Amino acid sequence: MKKKLISALLCVSMTAGMLAGCGNSDAKKENKGSSDKDGKTTLTMWCPPLDDDTKGNFDKLLADFKKEKNVDLEIELIPWENYQEKWSTGISNGECPDIGYMYAEMYPTYISSGVVMDMTDLLTEEDRKEFKYLDRGEMMGGQYGMPIVTGVPFVLYYNEDILNELGETPPETWEDFKRICEKATKDTDGDGNIDQYGYAVGLNNGGMSNLYILNSYFYSLLWQAGGDIYNDDLKTVKFNNEAGVEALEFFKSLKDYMPENTLSLPAEDAFSTIFGAGKAAFGVTRSSAQQETLFAETYPDLNWNYVTSLKNKDYGTFGAADSLSIMSTCEEPELAMELIRYICGSEFMTEYHKIAPGAALTVSEEYVGDPKMERIVTEDVDKWRPLQVGPCGSEILENLAAHIQSVMEGKQDVKEALDESAEFADDTLAEYWAENEE
Repeated sequence: MKKKLISALLCVSMTAGMLAGCGNSDAKKENKGSSDKDGKTTLTMWCPPLDDDTKGNFDKLLADFKKEKNVDLEIELIPWENYQEKWSTGISNGECPDIGYMYAEMYPTYISSGVVMDMTDLLTEEDRKEFKYLDRGEMMGGQYGMPIVTGVPFVLYYNEDILNELGETPPETWEDFKRICEKATKDTDGDGNIDQYGYAVGLNNGGMSNLYILNSYFYSLLWQAGGDIYNDDLKTVKFNNEAGVEALEFFKSLKDYMPENTLSLPAEDAFSTIFGAGKAAFGVTRSSAQQETLFAETYPDLNWNYVTSLKNKDYGTFGAADSLSIMSTCEEPELAMELIRYICGSEFMTEYHKIAPGAALTVSEEYVGDPKMERIVTEDVDKWRPLQVGPCGSEILENLAAHIQSVMEGKQDVKEALDESAEFADDTLAEYWAENEE
């Protein structure tokens, strides 16, 4: 494939307007691996807040590295709510950091436009043995990121009191799950109204991206059915095949066990006000290594546990693999790689995870967090996975999410909706590949 800057009109979505600049050799290069009069090199990094004082914590934990390598790291913290906007604007203006924190939906167009560097040749055999999740930074034919935040997948939480009252054990399969949902959905106080539900689902994105609906509810079913978003060549999609239809038909079949206002209820509110309040057998939200501690504070009366993934043909649930990447304009890529290797490595993360618990990224680091959540990154580690990264991802997935909502609203049947969304996706990809392949 011949990579080149693509039109700002192509793949317009959450990443609209971000294409010009960074991959261009004429782009501005202020502070790109620059050196001062003492020979000290300055590297710049953009990232969102990862804890209450990300910059202060990173500066403290990087002090020895910076002294040894005679390097300064200038971190610009960008709020989550305008993170993509900052990247879009910065890249359009030719202003890039040396290192960027990126998540899956951001990568496709940046990779295609040459903004992000392929790190394959910068990795060593030792890296491949030490870093546990390197494969989750592989996408679109290259190693474009080193995961820094992972191991916090969306999992299925269940109310132990409700399951015990129903005489049920935790579900393992789709059949188990649907049976328990049906039994749990009932009027518990005799007033003629349903007040306990099987599944606390919210299909209004609220303050979240529309993609949150896919993260929470659909990807897991799609993967468990044996499906995925793209075909292997990334030139067409396959979410409308037999597996995709089975996944969405199953999700639709659960609607009778969801709250009456599920279409207008934000997903986060569904979890907190329905499941968290003890009014549903099941709920889905992102996990955390501190979940037991957090739930004890937020839902002190909730007797809960979790299933990392149900199984149909396979296991699968969405787990982010947010990564650190080197921008193509970085003038010191080897030094940037050393810095990324150190940040994601055992020495740094052993201390950082005491501040912000997360999955150990290396074989040398021990788990830090609540014991109840440890099996997510041990015995269940193969049950969750990151999003398949492909061209025009955000645009295609936003369209898919809208069609799923249409199905749940009763406006379209499953096959019609998936075929219509797949046609849009394939047309978008055809335009993309016409511009980017010889």
